[in-house]
Amino acid sequence: MMTVVTDDKKGVAARRSDRAEAPGARAAAELAASGALDDLFAKIDAGAIELTGDGGFIPGLIKAAVERGLQAELTSHVGYDKGDPNAALFDNSRNGTTPKTVLTQVGDVDLDVPRDRLGTFCPQLVPKGARRLGGIDEMIISLYAGGMTVRDIEHFLASTLGAELSRETISKITDQVCDEVAQWQQRPLDALYPVIFLDAIVVKVRDGAHVTNRSAHIAVGVDMDGIKHVLGIWIQTSEGAKFWAGVCADLANRGVRDVLIVCCDGLTGLPEAIEATWRHATVQTCVVHLIRASMRFVGYQDRKAVAAALRPVYTAANAAAARTELDTFTDSTWGKKYPHAVATWNAAWERFIPFLAFPPELRRVIYTTNSIESLNYQLRKVSKNRGHFPNDAAVVKLLWLAICNIEDKRARDRAKEKGLPPDQRKAAGRLVEGQVVTNWKQALAQLALIYPERINQHL
Repeated sequence: MMTVVTDDKKGVAARRSDRAEAPGARAAAELAASGALDDLFAKIDAGAIELTGDGGFIPGLIKAAVERGLQAELTSHVGYDKGDPNAALFDNSRNGTTPKTVLTQVGDVDLDVPRDRLGTFCPQLVPKGARRLGGIDEMIISLYAGGMTVRDIEHFLASTLGAELSRETISKITDQVCDEVAQWQQRPLDALYPVIFLDAIVVKVRDGAHVTNRSAHIAVGVDMDGIKHVLGIWIQTSEGAKFWAGVCADLANRGVRDVLIVCCDGLTGLPEAIEATWRHATVQTCVVHLIRASMRFVGYQDRKAVAAALRPVYTAANAAAARTELDTFTDSTWGKKYPHAVATWNAAWERFIPFLAFPPELRRVIYTTNSIESLNYQLRKVSKNRGHFPNDAAVVKLLWLAICNIEDKRARDRAKEKGLPPDQRKAAGRLVEGQVVTNWKQALAQLALIYPERINQHL
């Protein structure tokens, strides 16, 4: 009977075939086929040999391979092979070994590291001071980026690999990315971002003897090609305009000379800081945030009806028509029953009405900060495992790692489905970084009509 393989299974089969053809897999298969491993397999079946763990076969195999490489390095360093009868003719010579235990992905491995008599041998395979072989640091950083705390990672390594790695060591390993984070946070930016979205998540940070709530603000900029980029992460340490002046100055110092529209959620002090830095920028309140705020005290049973009654306000053709629709809502049954909804729109009116001056193609781009909210939702899942962070730098480090981890995971999922028909692909697209705004060409054309002198010089 013939087995029909689906396109999805073909993708799996192709990956299995690629792994089977890798040099290491082929060498193992050839050894097994030759019968050279039959005695080993018999001992494994009888329980006389363990594959992994302390004293296991795989750690022993790693030990033999690494020590062979170290001996080859020393041979190159001293200039003669081990056992060479002419060894006395060379200035330097072998001088026994030094015991050293290193952590690998299969557990601890005890090595005998060769020495030379002059003490000038510095192995590259296992450098002096190294206590971990390749892959362990990357594993720890990946676990940390996935939301595990240092305590969780310590327990994971002890229970799975039998490795006793201190919390201080784990923290130092994760701190290796701090230089990369600093470079990313200080990297040069484009001269013009037509649209910038701003949103925040709340995190707990230790401040002396107290733990306080702080806002981690994230900016996402849309460049001239419609591609989204996370521009930076800032932890709010002061209130209002002073903090936002620092954020705007940072962006300006990194090369941002103009911004057309900044879409945010009514952040105190931001409009003033934006206008002081980019005098002609428009600060636009996120319409979805405004709708949510106005519905905050609306009874669940009335929400659909109230939302439908408010829809004509934000879909109006212009500001005058929107004002008329809001007055109609105010005088309606719903407006009288829920005066807070009316007050919310009135309070945000000046920051809402710029939205109404834009054509439909552009409205769809700036209607909501949902793209950055999706990012923040994922970041909250990562950060919620921590009771609090020791400092602001730890917050930025985790959020940056989490963004990289999320995008890398999604990229791997998409790579697995490469070649499948579109209707069979289930992998998520880019979360934010590198995502292209839908129908951006039409939106950019509208921006070029509205701001010709500011757009055309960058086309």
